Amino acid sequence: MEIFYDLEGMQKWCLNHKLRGKKIGLVPTMGYLHAGHLALVKEAGIFCDIVVVSIFVNPLQFGQGEDFSEYPRDLSQDISLLEAEKVQAVFAPQARDMYPLGYNTFLEVTGSMTDKLCGKSRPGHFRGVTTVVGKLFNICQPDLAFFGQKDIQQLIIIEKMVREFNFPLEIIRVPIVRENDGLAISSRNVYLSKPQREASLILNKALQLAKKLIADGERKAEVLRQKLTSLIESEQEAFIDYIGIVDEVDLANLSDLTEAQGKVIVALAVKIGNTRLIDNLLVEV
Repeated sequence: MEIFYDLEGMQKWCLNHKLRGKKIGLVPTMGYLHAGHLALVKEAGIFCDIVVVSIFVNPLQFGQGEDFSEYPRDLSQDISLLEAEKVQAVFAPQARDMYPLGYNTFLEVTGSMTDKLCGKSRPGHFRGVTTVVGKLFNICQPDLAFFGQKDIQQLIIIEKMVREFNFPLEIIRVPIVRENDGLAISSRNVYLSKPQREASLILNKALQLAKKLIADGERKAEVLRQKLTSLIESEQEAFIDYIGIVDEVDLANLSDLTEAQGKVIVALAVKIGNTRLIDNLLVEV
């Protein structure tokens, strides 16, 4: 497995493989890899000749007061996990190289798609995400890029960016990976104490309630929101950031689920203690 820290070396290596007709798959990560990341890596290995995993904690997507400095990191462990998966290359750049002194160029999807849900709670977050992902696409030259559905808003925004900026690649969605008890796997789960870990199950319980209510015929978004709010607030450790009920196509807010152009997304952001967790469910109506 090749490990690259410099941008030019990574780009040249990828371009050489493309010239030989190899299909490159990129799995962008912020490291501290877990089963969710490895599911993306395995999926990339099915479709691609070459799998590149980027490991970069992107400062642009963290706001003031967020956990950039505390975000868990373990590059040596990440490399060991990726070697076991027979990944061909790891790209682990430094922030000073990705954003050198005087850096002032950004790639941004604007409008209602980015100013709701996590975009409302974390101003500037998605500009940081799309900027770094655009740079990774240019550096690593993927034919396919793999993203998890746990970050569903991010995924849909990146799909829009790829379409509108004519990136010559395809985005592959990979389903959420969960613990046996239903908690969506996340690097931030390590912050949870034992009681908080138990309390965090309220997110999946709320999504399962939404699924049942919709299956039973409920179509009013406000009714769903009220019932989910009541359930989540019954857990003392849980504090709701948002409960979003939106259209999968353009993330438009829905008042009636029958208005949806595609699937309906029920999206949650809930703080358990000081740890902000997100989860979502896609429902066919």
